Amino acid sequence: MADRTLDGVRLADIAEQAKVSEATVSRVLNGKPGVAAATRQTVLTAMDRLGYERPARSRRRSAGLIGLIIPELDNPIFPAFAQVIDRTLTMRGYTSVLCTQSPGGATEDELIEALTERGVSGIVFVSGLHADTTARHDRYTRLIESGVPVVFVNGFAPGVRAPFFSDDDAGAVELALAHLRELGHSRIGLAVGPRRFVPAQRKAERFRRLMAPALGSDQAAEELIAHSLFSVEGGDTAARELLDAGCTAMVCGSDLMALGAIRQARRRGLSVPRDFSVVGYDDSPLIGFTDPPLTTIQQQVSGMTTAAVRTLLDEISGVDVPTGEYLFQPELIVRGSTAARPAPPC
Repeated sequence: MADRTLDGVRLADIAEQAKVSEATVSRVLNGKPGVAAATRQTVLTAMDRLGYERPARSRRRSAGLIGLIIPELDNPIFPAFAQVIDRTLTMRGYTSVLCTQSPGGATEDELIEALTERGVSGIVFVSGLHADTTARHDRYTRLIESGVPVVFVNGFAPGVRAPFFSDDDAGAVELALAHLRELGHSRIGLAVGPRRFVPAQRKAERFRRLMAPALGSDQAAEELIAHSLFSVEGGDTAARELLDAGCTAMVCGSDLMALGAIRQARRRGLSVPRDFSVVGYDDSPLIGFTDPPLTTIQQQVSGMTTAAVRTLLDEISGVDVPTGEYLFQPELIVRGSTAARPAPPC
């Protein structure tokens, strides 16, 4: 019997990939009702993975455009955020408009203006100026007062009446320090981003509070905090400072910083983790395949972004959503970049 096809698409292939019946695939491709939204999305995702072009009748009419403003895509955690947000929006019938803030490119204000001119239904901000304590936040107040629904991910601006969704930065530092102390480390450094950013401030504050009793003072703990850039080069620079300060372990504000720290340690002839332990932050895609596989604090990307998108769509539909900040608990992922404190030289 000939294979059942629809516009050149083999139904059996899609059904096998999506783990549904051929009849269900046919209903989705013909745009017929009676298929759950999640099942419909599973079938369409299976088509994408198999390289089939979706028939025109299977493409749902967009319920509207949603702006997504994120930092540059060099850091792999930001494409991960964008992917989850786009997928969640697609399942609800919306289309995302991705805007990135690369150095020398459009400013956040220019991106906001471009999106509002296109008539977007709402905007998601990820790690934007709302996380910068030195930036003016009246841009968001004006946007909200104009009737544009907004949500914010990673960062908090207390004067803005909107929903904020963040990883618990302070809790992340606590997890990392507990892990390293269990391994016997006592002189531990912290590498985070510039002082003006909310996540860096929260990490540094918790680090000082937890380390000061053992070190004797807040000042002694402060001396083991290196503020740098969220990049490989920034981690390299911070590790140079902390290794010179006698640290045997280091907690980083991003996975890229952790890779830079490992590079600096190796330049000094040190082995990671035998001589120097490193903990990252984010659990970026592929970070478990580095050499060594990176111990890191996993951001709850899926939970945060899904909650943010659902809240935004509730706003768009007219629901009066609660404002304020929602914190998501991170998770320690132990891999190969941390080990017991090296024995002191005889």
